[in-house]
Amino acid sequence: MLMQVYVGEELGRYGFGEGHPFGPDRLDAFWREAVKQGLDKRAHIAAPASCAEDQLLRFHTQDYVDRVKQLSHTGTGYLDYGDTPAFKGVFEAAAYVVGSGLNSVLHSMQGDYPRVLLPIAGLHHARRDSAAGFCVFNDPGVIIETLREQYGIKRIAYVDIDAHHGDGVFYAFEDDPDLIFADIHEDGRFLYPGTGFAHETGKGAAKGSKLNIPMLPGADDHAFHQAWPQLEEFVRSAKPEMILLQAGADSIKGDPITHMQFTPAAHAHAARRLCVLADEFCQGRIIAMGGGGYNRTNLALAWSAVMQAMLES
Repeated sequence: MLMQVYVGEELGRYGFGEGHPFGPDRLDAFWREAVKQGLDKRAHIAAPASCAEDQLLRFHTQDYVDRVKQLSHTGTGYLDYGDTPAFKGVFEAAAYVVGSGLNSVLHSMQGDYPRVLLPIAGLHHARRDSAAGFCVFNDPGVIIETLREQYGIKRIAYVDIDAHHGDGVFYAFEDDPDLIFADIHEDGRFLYPGTGFAHETGKGAAKGSKLNIPMLPGADDHAFHQAWPQLEEFVRSAKPEMILLQAGADSIKGDPITHMQFTPAAHAHAARRLCVLADEFCQGRIIAMGGGGYNRTNLALAWSAVMQAMLES
């Protein structure tokens, strides 16, 4: 199955400075490992692409987009309550994250490259009207809205194995029965954003279309493999037309801001099994997003494992 990976300095600019957990060196850390493993020779390397403002407005409010543009110009202040600082050019950097995702959707839907890896992507905390948790624009949210508006793809499965709950996606689509949401994450009693409890299964007509699997601090690969069959069957039963995977590497042992203890093998398993479902229901279409991960060695190994699993599936 043909695969595309997005790499380029424009994506590397999405970071909040040296010393911040989400620094600008994360993309290079991954790509050095991918090249070391020879993965770069097996996939099409795509240049980052930006997006237009009207594409951002498919998910975000005009007032919020205007605010990001304003603070991007001054380079001062915060885009949320204190986790997500503005910097000069933050609007353009975040627009490249979203635009690369939208470009990948185009190629995936055309059948050119059904499998995609976007290492700097999966900014799942951003709300429709604000930033949150290092996330300026919610690229999965924009992708979901675009798949529906532009391509007529209605039933979409969003799977998230980042240590943090994908709250920005969950609450934006909490009452949407056709957004199948499945999230394995560290229990919100112990970790930001404090959400994603098992009883949160969707609202109204969407009740039952969302699956949250909170895990205790210290959860390892054994715990992951105990939980995974439930998630896989949940996605399978939904028969999605497109699968999105947020493969955050902060769920791996040794991350500086979380407490989980997965290994990259968990990420490879998730990618491999979701590729099987993508082949069964989605004409092979699956878009993987790097998400979080603040130990550089961890994210390099995890995203390389995801890439290899997608190449071999």
